[in-house]
Amino acid sequence: MTNPTAQLLIIDDDVQICIILSKLIERMGHRVYTSHTLEDGLHQASINPCNVILLDLEFPDGNGLEILPKLLKMPSSPEVIIITGSGDLEVAEQAFKYGVWDFLQKPFSRDEASLTITRAMQYHSEKGSTKHPVFLDRSEIIGNSDAIRNCLSEIARTSVTDASVLITGETGTGKESFAKAIHRNSIRSMGPFITVDCGALPETLAESTLFGHEKGAFTGADKRQDGLILQAEGGTLFLDEIGDLSLNIQASLLRTLQEHRIRPLGGKEERPVDFRLVSATNRDLEQMVKEKTFRQDLLFRIRAIWINLPPLRDRKQDLQEIAVHKIHEMGQRYDLGLKGVSSEFLMHLNAHHWPGNVRELINVLEYALATAGQDPIMVPKHLPPAYRITRLDFESGHTQGTAGQKAEMPVDNGVFPTWSDFRHHSEENYLRMLLAKVGKSRENACNLSGLSQSRLYDLLKKHHLSGFRSS
Repeated sequence: MTNPTAQLLIIDDDVQICIILSKLIERMGHRVYTSHTLEDGLHQASINPCNVILLDLEFPDGNGLEILPKLLKMPSSPEVIIITGSGDLEVAEQAFKYGVWDFLQKPFSRDEASLTITRAMQYHSEKGSTKHPVFLDRSEIIGNSDAIRNCLSEIARTSVTDASVLITGETGTGKESFAKAIHRNSIRSMGPFITVDCGALPETLAESTLFGHEKGAFTGADKRQDGLILQAEGGTLFLDEIGDLSLNIQASLLRTLQEHRIRPLGGKEERPVDFRLVSATNRDLEQMVKEKTFRQDLLFRIRAIWINLPPLRDRKQDLQEIAVHKIHEMGQRYDLGLKGVSSEFLMHLNAHHWPGNVRELINVLEYALATAGQDPIMVPKHLPPAYRITRLDFESGHTQGTAGQKAEMPVDNGVFPTWSDFRHHSEENYLRMLLAKVGKSRENACNLSGLSQSRLYDLLKKHHLSGFRSS
């Protein structure tokens, strides 16, 4: 039954639409609020817990999709219905990925609106009555940003089903860690977890590796061998970089998924097989479908649930937790003990773009630990040089100014500067920024820059700079 005291919010800059929908909702016996801007809509949603929110997309102050994630994360977990006057399929796909309930396309009838709203409210009521906490084993997944929490919610969703899961994301985002988490939190957690690196499978051996072979099936097959798919019986098969499989192997895999049976290479009979498939890729499989290098029917089969992992640059708030955790973990592994981590060290990490994501971060931390040796505190000088100059922005010919602005390298008469001139100018700008930052404290300057006191004084003398207070 729908709650008779339910609350709904309409966010639409079209006053007439708000009036029509408000009257309809009030006749249904519910309370309704209206907002005509995105900013006010977010405010109203925060002070009035709503069961359902009807959201327009086009506003003078932005697009409704901009606030959609925040609306869906409100404590009341509202269902969101998108009101739209356009039929943009890309927008619809993006909205459905966020988790909207449905679309209400203008012009709509009162009956259409009433039915859509009623179904959303019924679902919200039933969802609330059966809601219970899901405790996840997330031992390899570090971070609590919204982006990671959304991915963890998807893992929780996979724990109550046996559907195939596709994990996408850039290289180094942790796709295998998420695949393991899906397995550990599933009903198959006591079964095997078999990993297959599809990118490392030679095409000539891929079929026998995956599906197995009978004795004599090919030259060198001196005995019968079960394939990796059969080894995943009762558990989870993780196909990493599934986009690298050839079309022939894709066809065989599709048949196995459809029939739940497998025929080894050279075999005459099929054998039943029971496993859950989790796949991962950093490639655009939909584009590959268009290019006819990946089967569309297979994509539908492997993507019953889709988890797209965020790059590290989009969840920088997790970086400190990841870095500290990994430093402590590796310190114990290499018998280096527990190390402190300076704020300056973390500031340098945070300034980097991390195109290689978490994998790149771990490699850098491995280097830093090796450089630190028995030093008790991790400081910027332990980082590789390329990661220390990130904050100086040398590549663009600038260095960060004291007020967050950039000081440009002067070019005389259009002549491109020599490396020596550029380095001299950049050093001077960095030192000026450092002096302004530390408030004339020599100790703070050394800690922040990672320079020794003697090296710092040499540089200051070279550039005719001074300003430290006497000890």
